[in-house]
Amino acid sequence: MTRHALKKDFSDKIAFAGVGTTDFGAMYRDLDPERSGYQLGLTAFKQALDDCGLTRDDVDGLLTSRVEDLTRMSEILGIRHPRFVSTLPGGGRYSGLGIEYAAMAIYSGLANVVALIYGNNGRSVGARYGGEDVEGGGPEPTGANYNAPYGMTSPGGQWAHMFRRHQDLYGTKEEVLGTISMNNRKNASLNPIAVMREPFTMEQYLGTRYIAEPLRLLDYCLINDGGVCIILTSAERARDLKKPPVYLTATQAGADLGPQYLSPEFYRTALGGIGDDIFGVAGIDRKDIGFAQIYDNFTPTVLMSLEGLGFCGEGESGDWVTPERIALDGELPVNTSGGHTSESYMQGWATQVEAVRQLRGEAGERQVADVDHGLYVCTRLCA
Repeated sequence: MTRHALKKDFSDKIAFAGVGTTDFGAMYRDLDPERSGYQLGLTAFKQALDDCGLTRDDVDGLLTSRVEDLTRMSEILGIRHPRFVSTLPGGGRYSGLGIEYAAMAIYSGLANVVALIYGNNGRSVGARYGGEDVEGGGPEPTGANYNAPYGMTSPGGQWAHMFRRHQDLYGTKEEVLGTISMNNRKNASLNPIAVMREPFTMEQYLGTRYIAEPLRLLDYCLINDGGVCIILTSAERARDLKKPPVYLTATQAGADLGPQYLSPEFYRTALGGIGDDIFGVAGIDRKDIGFAQIYDNFTPTVLMSLEGLGFCGEGESGDWVTPERIALDGELPVNTSGGHTSESYMQGWATQVEAVRQLRGEAGERQVADVDHGLYVCTRLCA
């Protein structure tokens, strides 16, 4: 298979200039059925503009996710004549792709400043990720009718299948999922906008009920309301703005379009190629990565991501992941804001904001020391 890796001359030409989020914990505690994704996106947009010192008149590119209508969002923002527009489905796999699309638009000259806006009022309106509403936005377009008779109507059940296979092949213990979930919560305890901030023990983790065995309640993400905005521009322009730029050094996507609820090799082929591409283009090694923000709608994704990208060997993630190794002061800090299981489920968008804040040195008590390079990875079932 011929791979088309990102060209080296793209590296560090695009920068994260501004970021903004709503207070996820406050949104979780204070439900409002009248709250809209537009409101949430607007709040995050204003914060991101203030973060970088730009105005809405500087924004000539707009990419939205989850908000109901791009045109209405543009009207609310006061961005009447953007040069580049796009809207993405709400699924979490699109958060990373949104960064790629915006970066390519800026690099090619289609836009100068792109605002990526995510607004989700899912918890207030009672969205469900399962049954007839797999993505929280309507019936699943492919696969559900065939898988539903077997009970495969929720993403959690699909990841439970995959983790069970990992257990059978490699002897992986359930406790490693507890380690990941506990690490998320410990990090979230240092994050003032996180939803769940009270740490728990392994005994408490093992005492929680199964949702889709072997996955427990604490292995599941937190459906919530929230808004996120990320503003990208050229590296040259970003250097003159309010905050120090965070550069996009390498990005790559890949897919495994096999069975929806089971990848027999845990996406290793797709992930392995991506890892070779991004580290090669970036000119760094895995040991140079200061933290990994890993999309964790369910805790097993962390294991599959680490194996697939070569941080550990095939089947070794169950032993490789220890409390010490993935802690804030460990060899590879993971999900420093609390991840989707403790900070909030913003479908990857807030996790990318956390990466920017870490690289700027703005993460407060949860700041990783002496970090120059960070990684965001989304390993997600595609339907």
